[in-house]
Amino acid sequence: SLQYPLLPVMTQAQMQMVAELEVEMMSDMYRRMTNACQDKCVSKAFKEAELLKGEAVCLDRCVAKYLDVHEKLGKRLTNMSQTDEAALQKIAGESSGAS
Repeated sequence: SLQYPLLPVMTQAQMQMVAELEVEMMSDMYRRMTNACQDKCVSKAFKEAELLKGEAVCLDRCVAKYLDVHEKLGKRLTNMSQTDEAALQKIAGESSGAS
């Protein structure tokens, strides 16, 4: 019987594409975080070139929270993906055993 891997080996071009997509996703996350935290923490009518202490503390907390949520979401999505993969492997095993 022939066995088909559920996750095929990626070519160099595919690995490059995945790497570029990861960079794009990280850049997008950084841009969103920067915009969200700046809107929340930095007054639009600033008079000082330097951040005020309250703004700096707010930005620090905002960035930490944003990164924490991003990490938790990533872990959850990874777990969901692994669960789906295990289910697919089980189905593939059952269907190959039936023939």
